[in-house]
Amino acid sequence: MKSSFLCAAAAASLAMHASTVPSASAAPTKAEILVPIFKSYRAEIECLARAIYFEARSESTAGQHAVARVVLNRVDSDYYPDTVCEVVYQNQHMKNACQFSFACDGTDLAIQEGPAFEKAMQVASVNFRCDSDCRAWQGDIARSTHYHADYVNPFWSAKLERTGKVGSHIFYYTATR
Repeated sequence: MKSSFLCAAAAASLAMHASTVPSASAAPTKAEILVPIFKSYRAEIECLARAIYFEARSESTAGQHAVARVVLNRVDSDYYPDTVCEVVYQNQHMKNACQFSFACDGTDLAIQEGPAFEKAMQVASVNFRCDSDCRAWQGDIARSTHYHADYVNPFWSAKLERTGKVGSHIFYYTATR
């Protein structure tokens, strides 16, 4: 399992600063370390927000957080690409066969609902930095790697471990047996 990319970036930044700081009193603040990291991940947060917006904007905040966790769990998995944007747009060139349907089903990808996208950005940011709201997501749904709407029955769902349901999405985990 890959370590969380944001946590790894923060750890690397801390290590770099620790090696150049002569004493603990001159250690950089958390903000001095994390603000540049968050700025460099702006595109990743926007990709996560787009996934939330197109896949779950009509869902509750809890449902949006659950969709965000799926994307980030895939980033942390050895079975998927290493960045949020790569996960979200994986196989987008394959009509109706990509990882997230909005990326390859011919949907207009223009943001039409500003307030819904602002909310998606907030949910994406919380999940990306994994603050206290994110840590509240524990248990089975928090480890999910897949989901689908409850009105479809994809072939792959029978092969996965069901972790729960939030709103109109059913969530699953890739169990290794």
